[in-house]
Amino acid sequence: MRYILTLIAALNLWAAPALAAEEGPSYDKGTVWDFGMIQTVDGHFDDYMEWLAGPWKEQQEALKKAGYIVSYKVLMVMDPRKGEPNLILATEYKNMAAFDHSTEKEYEIGKKIWGSLSKASQEQAARSSIRTVLGDMMVREAILK
Repeated sequence: MRYILTLIAALNLWAAPALAAEEGPSYDKGTVWDFGMIQTVDGHFDDYMEWLAGPWKEQQEALKKAGYIVSYKVLMVMDPRKGEPNLILATEYKNMAAFDHSTEKEYEIGKKIWGSLSKASQEQAARSSIRTVLGDMMVREAILK
């Protein structure tokens, strides 16, 4: 009898998570983060940081003020291995709908921030002498309940 009661108790404990899952999800969708992976060229870390503290920060602040982004951060990677970034540029968006703009609207926003888009393209190309963009990762936060 004791064995049967122990077995029933064990089965109840095992089934409890499954029953909880049927009641609803254990998380909510949070904000969306975009992580730009940057590797600075040897000897140009401070040059790139100066650009981040100037034009890039101005751009991010304008996007934040206009409500396009929630926040942004510059993260330094400690002791990156070969092929890994030494900086990560993190930008937080309210949700995926933040990316649902027409191309025309995106160009309009770009012109407000940079002035001329051709000038912005030239400046971006010039930065390739001090940094390499290794990639980009977009993730969504899971807010656990």
